[in-house]
Amino acid sequence: MTSAEPVRPTTLRVGEVQASVLAALQLVEDARYLGSDRRPRRDRARLAAERTLATRRLARDLRAG
Repeated sequence: MTSAEPVRPTTLRVGEVQASVLAALQLVEDARYLGSDRRPRRDRARLAAERTLATRRLARDLRAG
């Protein structure tokens, strides 16, 4: 395509619209499902600290071994 040719308009196909609507609905359902099991902040902080310790221990063991 050269710059002299006009840009062809994009047309939406029915399948694409349905797919995007289904994807949006799935995102909403996922947010509802995952949001209902929210942990208190201190629990999330504890889990993050535990993961950090485990990562550091693994790195230390890999360096030593």
